[in-house]
Amino acid sequence: MLAALDDVARDAVTSAGYTGLVAIMVLENLFPPIPSEIVLPFAGYEVSQGNLNLIATIAAATLGALIGALILYAVGRYGGRPAVERWGRVLRIGPNEIRHAERWFERWGDWVVLGARLVPGARSVVSIPAGMAPMPLWRFVALTTIGSAVWNTILIVIGQQLGNNWDAISDSVGGTGRVAVIAIAIGVAGLLVANWVRRRGGVSG
Repeated sequence: MLAALDDVARDAVTSAGYTGLVAIMVLENLFPPIPSEIVLPFAGYEVSQGNLNLIATIAAATLGALIGALILYAVGRYGGRPAVERWGRVLRIGPNEIRHAERWFERWGDWVVLGARLVPGARSVVSIPAGMAPMPLWRFVALTTIGSAVWNTILIVIGQQLGNNWDAISDSVGGTGRVAVIAIAIGVAGLLVANWVRRRGGVSG
């Protein structure tokens, strides 16, 4: 499975470029199993090889993330709970996830949109209750853009920093190993973010 994701990520980035990256990030927001955490480091690798520009790559990934988030925001704003009940299975977002997200909003307010963009698994969930609130659109766009840009930059720079070592890793541990290396780096970043969120929660609570 991991090796298959490895191949899909490489093909998507190398063949479709910025346009493909935007599309992948839109889909990643709508269908969480699509692995942006795998795709974006590959995009960073392409940056290190001179095939993509760093700023343009971050911008494309962030644009895609914003478009996907706006679609879910619209679902929440104009469809509400009936839409979640109807389309939740497709979006892999159920009533329990929505209730968790609503509690996040009660505790941290609109800033949860910013924090959720830095936490894998929470990015998609938070957009629907933001629309249901309804959170002002301009604020949702601003916080989503900032949070997505930060997280996308982390993932892309991880891939860029691996750079020429990428192929050495490939020869040593294979495709599954490459994914594991990326996953470890992302996991460390995720733990740091989650710890920051918990500390903020403890202070504000």
